Amino acid sequence: MLDHILSILIFFPALAGVFGFMIHKDGMRAYGTAVAAIEFALSLWLWFAFDSTVSGMQFMENIPLVPAFGINYILGVDGISLFIIILAAFFTMIGIASLTDTPNVKNMIITLLFLQMTMIGVFAALDAIVFYVFWELSLVPMLYIIGAWGGPLRIYASVKFFLYTFAGSLVMLVGMLFMAYFFYQATGVWSFAILDWYRLILPESFQLWLFAAFFIGFAIKVPMFPFHTWLPYAHGQAPTIGSVILAAILLKMGTYAFIRFSLPLFPDASVFFMFPIAIIAIIMIIYTAMVAYAQEDVKQVVAYSSVSHMGVIVLGTFALNVEGISGSIFLMIAHGVVSGALFLLVGVIYDRRHTKLMSEFGGLAHVMPRYATIFGLMLMASVGMPLTINFVGEFLSLLGFYQQSHILTLLAGIAIIVGAIYMLAAYKKMFFGDVTNEKNKNLPDVSKRELLALIPLSIITVWLGIYPKPILGPINTSVESVVQLMHNKATTQEAKSRIPSVITITHGTQASAKEAH
Repeated sequence: MLDHILSILIFFPALAGVFGFMIHKDGMRAYGTAVAAIEFALSLWLWFAFDSTVSGMQFMENIPLVPAFGINYILGVDGISLFIIILAAFFTMIGIASLTDTPNVKNMIITLLFLQMTMIGVFAALDAIVFYVFWELSLVPMLYIIGAWGGPLRIYASVKFFLYTFAGSLVMLVGMLFMAYFFYQATGVWSFAILDWYRLILPESFQLWLFAAFFIGFAIKVPMFPFHTWLPYAHGQAPTIGSVILAAILLKMGTYAFIRFSLPLFPDASVFFMFPIAIIAIIMIIYTAMVAYAQEDVKQVVAYSSVSHMGVIVLGTFALNVEGISGSIFLMIAHGVVSGALFLLVGVIYDRRHTKLMSEFGGLAHVMPRYATIFGLMLMASVGMPLTINFVGEFLSLLGFYQQSHILTLLAGIAIIVGAIYMLAAYKKMFFGDVTNEKNKNLPDVSKRELLALIPLSIITVWLGIYPKPILGPINTSVESVVQLMHNKATTQEAKSRIPSVITITHGTQASAKEAH
């Protein structure tokens, strides 16, 4: 079964979704939760069977689809993608289990199961065309979730989300076709296999254009400034589960793709664009933090803070060293946990008051103490408090980029402090002071069903903040091979100096240890 574990993880939710049409709506919530729980158990089995000492791909599958053009169904997982797959399974399970009295809940659950198929497909695909198919298919369920269950501007938000990401994906597809063509010119064989492309060394001039083509598709998905304008609308209008999945998983597709495609395929271009992208990332951190501070809607505060934290992930990714890239991958997981929990918490209060305006609240700590405690924990994690999960990722990301630029890292570090300001300001408005609104005096605290979703997230937030090794170990092993590949493929002296040789570092460390001994 392990030989096809990735295919099972991809297609089991979709197959269950098809059978879901035959389930009565009254039993659909239990059915969907059971399916998602089985999927999560399978993802944990994948982790249990994963060899963390191996840097390459594991559990690979290869089935020819269009052999004449080198298009094959190729799957594989390494330390970079493993935990994002587990995160996708985890949040789908939590999302379905925490659904409240949603209209047409049966359709919602079936849509979420199909969305889960596309998300895991993106992170497991090792053929560019298969990757692209899952990447594009992920737009359809999210378009439906926002458009069918969203707020008053849901149609505008869903169409804007679709058009932005679809347009960027088409440019990315052009880049993929050119990559396949260059591989054919070099080898005489057509191939869309990403691992085959890793062997190809391109001139810097070609790398620059191809990097730009891939960058547009990935940057819109992240979303990076100035392509971010679709995200606040999508978050603001999406139902709670839509915002949770969007923030926790879908945004990570862009940053994951940078590490899977852009860095190893175009190392010279990555160095060439490193500082411009770093400046954009710092603008993301500062600008969206200031916009978040000006919001009156607590969900929009969390939405803009999500963009701000994605800026730190981008910064770590383009540190182009093991510390920065490992930190960015860890922060992807941390951001997924924390931002997903914050959107769930916003959904809890919205279910009770049907408003997200912070001016409508105040003094909630007196009325809902358990809710205030969990919200406070996630808020502290969001601002990077030590001993919480975000701190590890942010520290490593900044540590990695510090090796490239002290000044830009200092700016980014100062900008992160702004995040503490707007999050604490939001917490003060909602939870401190007296209860002045009569509607808030008898609000029920978090229920057992809501605690079943929030307590595991709280435990993960603290556990991985104190002891991140179980996740950082496999991530580091795979990232080291990526950085070494980039160093070996770099053609310019500037790129060679900016991208460290992991082998040299390792040998140097061992030699120093022997001398000290």
